[in-house]
Amino acid sequence: MFRKSILALLVFTTFSFAMTKENIQIEMTNKIDKVLIVLKDSNLSKDEKANEIISLMNSAFDYTLMSRLSLGNTWKEISSEQQKQFTELFTKKLKNSYVEKLDLYTDELVQILGTEQTKRNRLTLNTQLIGKESKHDINYKFYKKKNEDNWLIYDVDLIGVSIIQTYRKQFSGFLKEKSFNDLLAFLENSK
Repeated sequence: MFRKSILALLVFTTFSFAMTKENIQIEMTNKIDKVLIVLKDSNLSKDEKANEIISLMNSAFDYTLMSRLSLGNTWKEISSEQQKQFTELFTKKLKNSYVEKLDLYTDELVQILGTEQTKRNRLTLNTQLIGKESKHDINYKFYKKKNEDNWLIYDVDLIGVSIIQTYRKQFSGFLKEKSFNDLLAFLENSK
């Protein structure tokens, strides 16, 4: 459980701008190094660390696509206003989940292993979290925005488990028994 929490913590440790295919590996290396420096800075409070790290990562993730993918077919069934509400709440949940894990960081390192083209407009950046006793894979999934040379993260696999697929299963199960408005209320009240 502890290792998974550290993995989740490092998921949101990326860049301050969207990237081209050619510079993903370099930018990831630079940004992850900066995030590790912030995490090690004992002069910063937990909130200060969270704010700095979130400012580094915000523009690298496509939260709207992540929200759509996590809802599956339900996304098409809800209004644009509900889509907007869900995206805001889901983004907040992802960030809060990250902030809760800041205290779990204990000098792990991240090694960039390289990129792998999975489709013409998809690639995965493979990394490893290296601790004193073990190594764990963290794979960032990127897609290329239409008509742009702009690559964004739409999912992250932690030790073989997709964050988006995990949420999709949770939300699907929730919506079998409750309404979409209940899901919005749940997200509003959760951390």
